[in-house]
Amino acid sequence: MSKDSEKASVKQQESISEEYNDEVKPIDTTAANIKLANPLAGIPHDQLMDDAANFAKEHGLGHLEDDFRKGALVAQDPTVFESLPHLSEEDRVILRRELTHRWDQPFQLYYLVLLCSLSAAVQGMDESVINGANLFFPDQIGIPQNVSSNQWLLGLINGAPYLCCGIVGCWVSTPMNRYFGRRGTIFISAFISFITCIWQGLTNTWWHLFIARFILGFGIGPKSATVPVYAAECTPAAIRGALVMMWQMWTAFGIMLGTVMSLAFYNVPDPSGITGLNWRLMLGSAGVPALIIMTQVFFCPESPRWLIAKGRYDKAYESIRRLRKSNIQAARDLYYIHVLLEAEKEIQTGRNLFLEMFTVPRNRRAALASGIVMFMQQFCGVNVIAYYSSNIFSQANFTNIQALIASWGFGMLNWVFALPAVYTIDTFGRRNLLLVTFPLMSVFLLMTGFAFYIPEDSKARIAVVALGIYLFTMAYSPGEGPVPFTYSAEAFPLYIRDIGMSYATAVLWFFNFVVAITFPRLLTAFTPTGAFGWYAGWNLFGFFLILLFLPETKALSLEELDQVFSVPTHIHAAYQIKALPHNIKKYIFRMKVKPLPPLYQHEGAIGEKHYAPAAGGH
Repeated sequence: MSKDSEKASVKQQESISEEYNDEVKPIDTTAANIKLANPLAGIPHDQLMDDAANFAKEHGLGHLEDDFRKGALVAQDPTVFESLPHLSEEDRVILRRELTHRWDQPFQLYYLVLLCSLSAAVQGMDESVINGANLFFPDQIGIPQNVSSNQWLLGLINGAPYLCCGIVGCWVSTPMNRYFGRRGTIFISAFISFITCIWQGLTNTWWHLFIARFILGFGIGPKSATVPVYAAECTPAAIRGALVMMWQMWTAFGIMLGTVMSLAFYNVPDPSGITGLNWRLMLGSAGVPALIIMTQVFFCPESPRWLIAKGRYDKAYESIRRLRKSNIQAARDLYYIHVLLEAEKEIQTGRNLFLEMFTVPRNRRAALASGIVMFMQQFCGVNVIAYYSSNIFSQANFTNIQALIASWGFGMLNWVFALPAVYTIDTFGRRNLLLVTFPLMSVFLLMTGFAFYIPEDSKARIAVVALGIYLFTMAYSPGEGPVPFTYSAEAFPLYIRDIGMSYATAVLWFFNFVVAITFPRLLTAFTPTGAFGWYAGWNLFGFFLILLFLPETKALSLEELDQVFSVPTHIHAAYQIKALPHNIKKYIFRMKVKPLPPLYQHEGAIGEKHYAPAAGGH
């Protein structure tokens, strides 16, 4: 791939389709059909098999030479394996089943993803146990909330872990991954999470609690930058989105479980000499998932892509074989990863990796898209509810117990409504999920805000506030909930993936901190109606950012995404502007319109054969 060209390995077809709508005329850049080529395409079979055999011998895998020969042929064009004479009937049965039963994967793969994503429950629990603890500790540590300056201190304490993540914690994940690998980084960060959760429960002043929670960011930051990448690097393209989104599902589960802990410890009495045992137990309970991770993570295989980057191809094969059903699948995937990573090296300039994230066009587009989804996950308003729902419900005349039970409802719905995305994230697509749910989130936040105009003594006020928050959660959970971490984990090329994910998670956690520290004052200054209206406006803004700057990534290998992100931004944005009125007519007004020509087509990709992102539709 040329490093000087904005189009990289992308080539436009010489012709574009004829007029596809009586009212809309095709434009060169927006109706262009762009082919994304498999780098193995066109290589004669004999040469391809010899190349694969030499690869196996050179990397200590000579005993698997036949598997790599066959694997390379399948990788060249996965759709024609039935006609390949070199494959046995047993090989064809395996490959057929891979297409017809995409969820038939080794137990080790599911164990890896679920176990490591359980570490997300730490910050999920932290968000909700601090929510419950907010009802108790401010008065006990000397920051009563009837003083405006103390409202800033409460926001600072709540947001301390995410301040650390944004300015330091996420950035240390790059050297940690380099030296300790994916599993080692997860173990170290889980250990820090466990220790600091216990530490929080032993503090007696606001500044001591702030320090303990700030150090917690060194557990949350590297873990959040590593686990989604680890899952993405180990999973097949066809179900990668569903498995990587386990991170968000376990975060939602942690939010629900944290509220259960808040309710469980709410009435714990103070023994002699201890003040506030209830909120101390709440904060300490968030360390339990981290302890489980520490004891189990080294039973999982290391990331094969990380091992390849270290030149340890024999170990990479052992790892990927544990994550695939057969030798031919493992050989196919390992060889295809190797070929695409070799091609990927051509876009490297040899400069500082952080600079390359913004100076290399392909990387810059990935950084832009990842930054948008991570920023909008915070400014869609969900963590305002996660941190302060007890306070919000209290302002709607709930009692403290009622407020915590209502907060549990938020956590439960957040988890349950993430389940549909396990299917839709790899079928309906990441981009389309966001385009559908952002307008809905905006409407439901406005509904919640305007509910505060209902008289305080009316039960309708309680009902409408709760309903608005619950409907918002139901829209958030299958869209902006799981997509950001999934998208960011797959968007960057391998050589810059660690620092790219560090950047994406730093954006997420920094703006998480901004939301946490500003909302107590925002709630007072704007009133609840104004505060919810503020975030409703951001959701509309997010819709247009997604529309213009977010390419679809579903069902493509991590390396094939290099070609998607090599399409110039102006071509993608111009196409989507044209697609928007077309899809409004088709999907909202149910008008009969001729189909748009797809923006991309993949030649022999391991994933879906064709891929065509469009605004608000398939």
